[in-house]
Amino acid sequence: MATASSTRRTPDKPRSSDSGARARASKVPAAPAVCGRCGGTGYYRRDVPVGHPDFGRAMPCDCQAAAQQQARLDGLRRASNLGMLSRQTFDTFVPDGFGLAPHVQANLRRAFEMCRAYAEQPQGWLLLRGRYGCGKTHLAAAIANYRIAQGHSAIFMVVPDLLDYLRAAYRPDTDSSYDEQFDAVRNVPLLILDDLGTQSTTPWAQEKLFQLLNHRYNALLPTVITTNRELEEIDPRLRSRLADTELCQVLTILAPDFRQAGTEGSELSSLCLHGDQTFESFDTRGRELARDERDNLRNVLEVARNYAAAPQGWLVLMGEYGCGKTHLAAAIANERVANGHPALFVVVPDLLDYLRAAFNPSSTTSLDRRFDEVRSAPLLVLDDLGTQSATPWAQEKLYQLLNHRYNAQLPTVITTSMSLEELDPRLRTRILDPRRVTALMVVAPSYHDRLHTRAQSGDTGRPKSPRTYRGSRSSR
Repeated sequence: MATASSTRRTPDKPRSSDSGARARASKVPAAPAVCGRCGGTGYYRRDVPVGHPDFGRAMPCDCQAAAQQQARLDGLRRASNLGMLSRQTFDTFVPDGFGLAPHVQANLRRAFEMCRAYAEQPQGWLLLRGRYGCGKTHLAAAIANYRIAQGHSAIFMVVPDLLDYLRAAYRPDTDSSYDEQFDAVRNVPLLILDDLGTQSTTPWAQEKLFQLLNHRYNALLPTVITTNRELEEIDPRLRSRLADTELCQVLTILAPDFRQAGTEGSELSSLCLHGDQTFESFDTRGRELARDERDNLRNVLEVARNYAAAPQGWLVLMGEYGCGKTHLAAAIANERVANGHPALFVVVPDLLDYLRAAFNPSSTTSLDRRFDEVRSAPLLVLDDLGTQSATPWAQEKLYQLLNHRYNAQLPTVITTSMSLEELDPRLRTRILDPRRVTALMVVAPSYHDRLHTRAQSGDTGRPKSPRTYRGSRSSR
């Protein structure tokens, strides 16, 4: 007799093939629900009578709106030419900079706010000027990225790349004609041109840039331009449009290269060697000098103090070696730095060596970049003008530098032991301009000449009287 245990039927174990099938079935995601309106096609036809404007039209379905919007944004980004610059947005910009002087920080903050306002509602042109690395390209790219995120088209082009893009249209294997490519750039709702002035200056390049910008100027199309050039260096035809204050906002960014974050120092500046030369340490040599010499020195000291408090125009200090003019020039720079303002102090021969070094094949800094650093310094102190080599190249570079600062009315302090008659006539005419330049002669003898006596100054026993050069403002 069979026992219960022998007669009870145990459940069959599932076969391995059935187990695998069930496992696979559990991993297959459920089919998404099909849209009841469009059947998953993304489009539908409205049930309207014949003759209705929408009769027979394929209407986009709401179920695909998000995907369609994302696809449109992706298309705008591809057309924008931003590439890696898509990461440069207003959110990633640091509007207060790093370790900047208060006035530079305020300037950068203002540039940030103006660019953000322009991105909200682009109207007219916006010209961003500044030295290499000051943030102008980041801000220009941020404007483009913001507009694209809002669903508007924009094109970002580095000017030399734009010209290469147009030249490529002449190739026989190109997909579109030159006219089509040029028209796409010329009529885009927002065009950003980066690094105007770095392109080749061939007649063809100049003409194409003029045609492009002249069209956008006449059509009042929003345009953002960045450059490290001065307006005087740009094609006069373009300059006249950039100078139109009714259409174009010009914003100069004072910030230094962000790659040197935390310092506004320069490898060129030798101010660190003159750290002890301040107004407090300046010796007016009261017991040593004749009265006229002492009064002259005190007067020059007062003018230098006033200039350090609010630098405007040029201050030119002349006198023999060791009379104190370098000390006063360094004191002005030290006073500005102590109050949180940048100052570049450089001996003229060192400046020219610094510029020449850019021609070295191993140099990592171009001549344009080195020159721009000096040319655009908020306060420049040039010590020992006239001691440099008098080669045509040196004379021309000094003239270009000082002529720019004269026209731009940038604060500049110059010391020289030369008389006005010995200076380059082109510089002399600027130093004699009383509207922008104060030129003072320090009549005190050298600090190192302790054997100076009144008898050496003339038969009368009186030294030369203090003077301000004719054509210069009277000492304040």
